[in-house]
Amino acid sequence: MNRIIFTFVSLFILNGCLSSSSNYYVLSMASHPSKIYTNNKSIGVEKIIVPGYLYKREIAVAQNNNQIALLGNAVWAEDLDSGLTQRLIVFLQKKFNQPNVYAYPWGIDKQPHIKVSVQISRFIAQGDRVYLDATWSLENLKTKKRKAKLFHTSVATSTDAASIVSAMDKAFVEFEETIAMGVKSF
Repeated sequence: MNRIIFTFVSLFILNGCLSSSSNYYVLSMASHPSKIYTNNKSIGVEKIIVPGYLYKREIAVAQNNNQIALLGNAVWAEDLDSGLTQRLIVFLQKKFNQPNVYAYPWGIDKQPHIKVSVQISRFIAQGDRVYLDATWSLENLKTKKRKAKLFHTSVATSTDAASIVSAMDKAFVEFEETIAMGVKSF
């Protein structure tokens, strides 16, 4: 009898897990750069800082400037601070055609020449646009020279989750390219 109950409960739980109506999304797939730059300096990327609403698993959408709604059937399959950090690292590796791009904290054997820091202040859909506002900075750890820039872009979207995530991906592609151009000229 216990075996029958255990089998029934297991099938019920398994059915509930398999019939989930949520769709899972990631932004951690690095884009392929259209142009490759040369840079022989190692680069360290600090973990990207994101707004608190991006730590939620459900995708957030701004209803207005002061109200956010969470899409219950659209879920991030990753922590966005870690996923976006890794994405930027891989993109910079591809963009500069070198493996010497590391995540913070780096060890003594991997001390970078240039440190990249990113703080995203807004990354959300509102109305028919996705907005990405961020501050990024570069620091030459040998000379202590610094450069900081503001970034803003908006990309058209519709209201469905797949379109929102696609627009967020396009906005982050622009952001990655901007940082790469900054590193190239630094």
